[in-house]
Order: sequence, then C-alpha cells, then structure tokens
Amino acid sequence: MLSVDEQLKVITSGTMQIVPLDELKKKLQKGEPLNIKLGVDPTSPDLHLGHAVPLRKMRQFQDLGHHVTLIIGNGTALIGDPSGRDSTRPPLTEEQVEANAKTYVEQAAKVLDMDKTTIVHNGDWLKPLNLQSMLHLMSQFNVARILEREDFHNRYVNQQSIALHEFIYPVLQAYDSVVIKADLEMGGNDQIFNLLAGRDLMRAEGMEPQVALTVPLLVGLDGHKKMSKSYGNYVGLTDEPNDMYGKLMSIADEIVPMYFRLCSTVSIDEMDAIEKSFKDGTADPYKSKRALARNIVDLYHGEGAGAAAEAAFDAQFKRAEIPDDIPEYPVANVAVNDQGLVYLAKLMADTKLAASVGEARRFIDGGGVKINGEAVKAKSYNIDPAALVAGAVIQHGKRKFVRLV
Repeated sequence: MLSVDEQLKVITSGTMQIVPLDELKKKLQKGEPLNIKLGVDPTSPDLHLGHAVPLRKMRQFQDLGHHVTLIIGNGTALIGDPSGRDSTRPPLTEEQVEANAKTYVEQAAKVLDMDKTTIVHNGDWLKPLNLQSMLHLMSQFNVARILEREDFHNRYVNQQSIALHEFIYPVLQAYDSVVIKADLEMGGNDQIFNLLAGRDLMRAEGMEPQVALTVPLLVGLDGHKKMSKSYGNYVGLTDEPNDMYGKLMSIADEIVPMYFRLCSTVSIDEMDAIEKSFKDGTADPYKSKRALARNIVDLYHGEGAGAAAEAAFDAQFKRAEIPDDIPEYPVANVAVNDQGLVYLAKLMADTKLAASVGEARRFIDGGGVKINGEAVKAKSYNIDPAALVAGAVIQHGKRKFVRLV
C-alpha cells in the first residue's frame, strides 16, 4: 500500500471537501484497508458521465487497496433524495426501483472492479425497521438542524411544500453508514448534509465516525449547467463509441481540464500538467480534446474503441465523408403525396432524423439538412422523389445520417 502522502495525492485530486481531513489521515496511518461507502438511489435506468464521477473516485480507492461498498438504495429510493430539490420527488414503485438497480450495476461495472466491490441493498435493513427502531433513529436528529439545509430552508421560507417523509431521508442514509461501518462516505457536493448526518449518527451510536468526501458536479457539454439528461448536455455511459467521441469533441475548451480530472483514467501527474498548460496558455485544446475523447471511449467500450471512433470522426468531419455504418430506411416506405412530391419533414420524422415533423421543419428552415451533400433550402418541405432513390443519403447536422435502400 502506498504511503499516506502518496494516497492523499490521489484521494484529494478532483474533490471538493474532505471533512475532516485530519481524521482521514489518522485512518490511513493505521495501514489497514478502509471501508469506502457510496450510496446510489436507482431513480433512473441510464447513467451519464456526471453519475460516474463518484464511481471514478471509488475506483481510485480500489486501486489504492481499499474496500468499497456500493449501496443500492432500493429502500431510500422509495422516498427520494431531497438534496438540491425545490419540490418533493414523485415516488417510484418497488418494480421501477429494482429494474433501475439492475441497469445501474451493469453500468457501474464499466468503472469499478466488480471483483473487489461489495454490493448491498439498503432495503434489506431499512424495510424491516419497526416503529421502536425508527423512533430511536429519529430521536438522534433535530428538526431545526435539518431546516438549516439550504434546499429545505429555501422551500420553507418560500412557502413551498416539504413532505414529512423527506425529513427521514438523511436519517436513513446515515443509518446505512452505521450498518456497514463506513470509514468514509462519498457523494456529490450537494450531499454534504447527508454525509455529515452519517457522522453524527455513528458518533451517537458509539462508533468511530466516518469521514465525508464530496466530489464536484460535472459541468455538461454546454460548459454552463450541470450535466443532465433534462438539459440535453450529457454523455451517456451506454452511448455508442462514435456518438460519445463526437459529443466530447464538442465540449467547451475551458472545461477540458475538469473532464480529464473527473472523467478520465490518466495519472494525477498528467492531470496536473494538463491543468497547468490550460492556465499558462500553452495547451492545444483541440489535441487535448482528442486525447480526452479517446481515453473516455476506451474506458467505456474497451481498449482500441477510442482510436476507431477518432478515425470515424476524422472521416466524417475532417474529410467530409459519410460514415459506412449509418442507419438505413427502405425506399419503398417513402410516401409520395398528391402532387407527386415527398414531404421531407415527415420522412425525417419517420427515419428518426427528427423527433417530430415540426422539429424537422425547424431543422430545414435552419439550413442544417442535406440530401446527398446538397443543402436543402429553407421552407423547402416538398422534395422531388428523383432525389430520394436507393443510395440517397439524408443528413441533419454533423452526426445524423440515414441512407435510403
């Protein structure tokens, strides 16, 4: 096992808070593997790079020789984490939670060494709790302290609803730490209250309290808002290699160092050097983005996938070639209207180049649609079918194609 200072160099890289740092040092000085806890509520079946940030930190702990425990919150997910929320989460059914949990573990396996990962479900100990046990746990917490949380405080002063069961969430998350005897719990920076609640409860139960470690929320592809599916600025862990590479090449230059730090597998020294080059102006952002995209695609799709995606990207964008493996659509399904023309907006919706006819019309009017490399003029919704024979390629933007067959 590495020295304490060597371990801290890795552990502190890309973290927001470690509370308290001196206790973490004391734990490491014992020279024994720590039990690192990460709890995740399977509220969605699909993960993106933002979700993977704490998983990457967990993998670093594994590589340092520590034990990691991944808690699937099939109990807490029935309440829903109120952290950062301005309204009560809609409840999930047990069936939804279980289905999401299965896909979560499958995607987490792309980051963690599953042979060295202990997976538990907190429903196993939360659901059997009786009234006496719940009252004991809740008696360890103060409502005034909970109302100091920024999210609850804001909802309270703005006279927005706070459901009583939401107060129980940090209590149950804290109890998870007691059950698994966590030495350190990690989570997003919006989780700090919940992590500190775990310290309080462990101390009240006569246990050595856990250390709280938070990681930053990953900024999305737009360079401004946090990565989120609702904002459309995300890279999914199950995105196809070419899509993943293309999305990463689109990120703003100023967040490249953050992505290396939080999402890649390069060494800490390499991360430091990249960060320094961006600060002193010696970086080549385009070259750095290519290296970043290769690294991340390799991480989620296997070694060599990044180079293949880069080659496809170059063929498509640098040499303006049409990729070989684009979706196909039967010419026989292309409808001709009473005027003997093809309504292009409907065809684009049918071929999934647009989510709807209305969206397709907006794409056409924006000048982003091509047929066989020729731009379609704005308001040109009806097209001569002679241009849409077998082999014709319809393109929207830089990454969406369909070939008629």
